[in-house]
Amino acid sequence: MAGVVVITDCDHDTIDPERSVLDGHDVELRRLQCRTPEEVAAQAGDADVLINQYVPITAEVLDALPRCRLVVRYGVGVDNLDVEAAAARGVWAANVPDYGRDEVADHTLALGLSVLRGVVVLDRSVHAGSWDLEPARPLRRLSTLTWGVVGCGAIGTAVAGRAAELGMRVLGYDVEGVRTGPPIERVPLEELLGGADLVSLHAALTDASHHLIGEVALARIRPTAWLVNSARGGLVDSAALLAALDAGVLAGAALDVLETEPPDDLGWRLARHPRVVATPHAAWYSEEAFVVLKTEVAKEALRVLEGGEPRSPVNSPAARP
Repeated sequence: MAGVVVITDCDHDTIDPERSVLDGHDVELRRLQCRTPEEVAAQAGDADVLINQYVPITAEVLDALPRCRLVVRYGVGVDNLDVEAAAARGVWAANVPDYGRDEVADHTLALGLSVLRGVVVLDRSVHAGSWDLEPARPLRRLSTLTWGVVGCGAIGTAVAGRAAELGMRVLGYDVEGVRTGPPIERVPLEELLGGADLVSLHAALTDASHHLIGEVALARIRPTAWLVNSARGGLVDSAALLAALDAGVLAGAALDVLETEPPDDLGWRLARHPRVVATPHAAWYSEEAFVVLKTEVAKEALRVLEGGEPRSPVNSPAARP
């Protein structure tokens, strides 16, 4: 087995975990820092496998990589990869769906509790020289509240279980075909938005879910409720959310992801809003998850180079011409 594995882009400080998997095999590992599809096409033409983080992998890129058999993403979402174009060209597309499930669920809960218990606003108040609970009032007992989960896959279900263990009622919404069970009460999206004290997002970003939470959805959320997004920034219309926060349409938001990262001007205005608690796309991270993510993409590369199928494909490629 011989092959070339190209990392198209990576903001990690090391690729030692990937090397630990590939060392000892007849594989060349090359790390690039491409920012555009054109750079990938120009620099990775001999790749048998692409390991990809942020740069878009388009049909045109795939046409320039005649040897490519797999594109595997550092992460769960594949919205920057043209999955259908890959399938049509006989190229597997894969992700790592389970590397940070508990981390994201825990981080989501932490964000939720920080706003429901007023932790952040009280901390800011203390740092400003006040010693008074008034800035966080009114706070309510968690067991009287309802948590709404939008997207009931592995992470959404894990969040639902954590919220239920704290005594909260849990409403859930997802597309048809996704099964749910206790403690999630399955309801239409409109009912969830109007009935939850906190709405957390865990859906995949697709054409159908892009800006799922926009002006109309935000108007349905209770003015005392919070929005938490630890999934994909594109699920939320940033301009609509900023306008809703300015107008006091909802209590606030806790965001780990933005539509543009690093933030553009709109993103910074949103992240720094006084009604927002923000973390820098950190929900996935633990030292353990970091290693699993990086070793698993390398293992996927080996599986395909050895003639097998990826563990976690997101398409069914046609036979290569």
